[in-house]
Amino acid sequence: MLLEPALLSALERLQLATRRPLAGRLSGANPSKRYGSSLDFADYREYQPGDDFRRIDYTTLARLDQLLVRLYDAEDDLLVRLVVDTSASMGVDQKLTRAAQIAGALGFVALTRRDAVSLHAPSGAPQRFAGRPAWGRLSAALDGFTASGVGSVVDVAAALLGQTGPPGLTVLCSDLLDENWEAALRRLPARGSDVVVVHVLGAGELRPTLEGDVDLVDIETGKRVPFSATSMALDEYHERLDEWLASIEGLVRRLGAAYLLVDSADDVSDVILRGLQRSEVMSA
Repeated sequence: MLLEPALLSALERLQLATRRPLAGRLSGANPSKRYGSSLDFADYREYQPGDDFRRIDYTTLARLDQLLVRLYDAEDDLLVRLVVDTSASMGVDQKLTRAAQIAGALGFVALTRRDAVSLHAPSGAPQRFAGRPAWGRLSAALDGFTASGVGSVVDVAAALLGQTGPPGLTVLCSDLLDENWEAALRRLPARGSDVVVVHVLGAGELRPTLEGDVDLVDIETGKRVPFSATSMALDEYHERLDEWLASIEGLVRRLGAAYLLVDSADDVSDVILRGLQRSEVMSA
């Protein structure tokens, strides 16, 4: 199971936040409610603080004593593009599992809010999902991902840039260990979409516990590199790691995107419900 029912229940009370103005939607510092602007009634949902009181269905309130708001088909629904890295390095320390869960959480929120979702991975063709009933297919697709090492996120970014359609929200879930990661990040925002970079790393990368003389093996190429895990060498590793993480976050921020560093060992509920809200990717 990709996400536990209790987590899905909590996600139903959240919504995606977009920072760029989208046609027909509220914009500004606060997250957009993204209600449709047409007159075609679509569905009801429970009233939440901050909802437009003009959309409250007072007939239902008087008859059933339930505070519901009316939802309408939007004339320009938000398109949420989920890009999941399936390179071989994502198979270490459950990184791909955590990336799929985070992408799934964002996709679930989008589908619940009647936004369209497209799923992109280097190892397969893009898939499209729409409506709450499509959650089962999206969950199965994400759960079926394997760290095959086929393709790259750079190629996926290029494919996204070539697509037509309205701006939306693009989410990249990756360990960014592709040597062309900078090119990939520079391409993703070019379509005018909001961009979120979820940087997933494992304990072996963030907190290596090596001792003595060892051979490090590049999981992507199979290349072996001898390494003496002295305290001085590990201190230098952590220094370079901090510099690398700072350079990535700096670039992402300069491009106007949101950034979230995720330790794959962290609790998935905490990452999704707290980490994504702290990064202003989702809001209550």
